[in-house]
Amino acid sequence: MEIPELVDVLRREGALLADTAAGTPLDAPVPTCPDWRLRDLVLHTGQVHRWAAAHVKGGLTRPLDEAGQEAAWGPAPADAELVEWFRTGHADLVAVLAAAPADLACWSFLPAPSPLAFWARRQLHETTVHRVDAQAAAGTAPSPVDAAVAADGLAELLTGFLPRPKSRLRSATARTLAVRPADRPESWLVTVGQEPPQVRPGAGPADCTVGGPAHDLYLLLWNRREADPATVTGDRSLLELWRETAAVTWS
Repeated sequence: MEIPELVDVLRREGALLADTAAGTPLDAPVPTCPDWRLRDLVLHTGQVHRWAAAHVKGGLTRPLDEAGQEAAWGPAPADAELVEWFRTGHADLVAVLAAAPADLACWSFLPAPSPLAFWARRQLHETTVHRVDAQAAAGTAPSPVDAAVAADGLAELLTGFLPRPKSRLRSATARTLAVRPADRPESWLVTVGQEPPQVRPGAGPADCTVGGPAHDLYLLLWNRREADPATVTGDRSLLELWRETAAVTWS
């Protein structure tokens, strides 16, 4: 996906998250994030937006330290102001990304064609996943994620986050998970062993295969939905291991 496409989806997803939060009690539990209430989700995502915008706007070559993060976030708003505070930070992030030069030089933490592409992509998927969380708190079904967007999010997860040394996804014996979206040409093979997972594009033999619409696989592998038996073939314990240990953190 090109950067303007990423930014446009980020704009829509943030607006949908805010609209959902505006119509839902802020103390509603978030089933997909069991330790959170909706206010925690909105606050977290708004803080991430401000944190990301600070790196892009300032062209920062190192990540913000604790004091810098707190300065970027500002004081936590009261409940009555929380959604509008979120909208303001989201709008600023969208504007900063849309105005940034293509040759922007700043810190990033996953492979990407450029720092600007990294930040646009990362904030799109941060916001989309948490929009799904907000809808879960509201008790509504998640709005569909476009197949191209979902495939891009799978690629970020599988080829960016998953192979990092800090990934906790490990298996005593090497096993392979195949990820095969039914509505996209992309597919991946994830080998899980005693070292960080190895990911390669394409199809091939696998111990466990997850297949179906890219939207469903996006939610499944970001741990936002349960697996439908129809979407999983082979050794389901590998998918269970994924769900227990493949949590994502930013650093």
